Amino acid sequence: MGSVSDKIAGAANQAAGKAKQAAGKATGNDKLRAEGKGQEVKGKVQTTSGKAKSAVKGAVDRM
Repeated sequence: MGSVSDKIAGAANQAAGKAKQAAGKATGNDKLRAEGKGQEVKGKVQTTSGKAKSAVKGAVDRM
């Protein structure tokens, strides 16, 4: 994936993960809360990866 698509997917996963956590908390479903936390972390990793790719591309472009 490219840097922009990583950032978008990361943001989407973070939002979905937070929603799952909230739904799990509201219903007392610990499994759903855990899935949500995992998805949120995955989103953070994707977003960080996208930012790193942008930084590398910017450094290469300046050469």
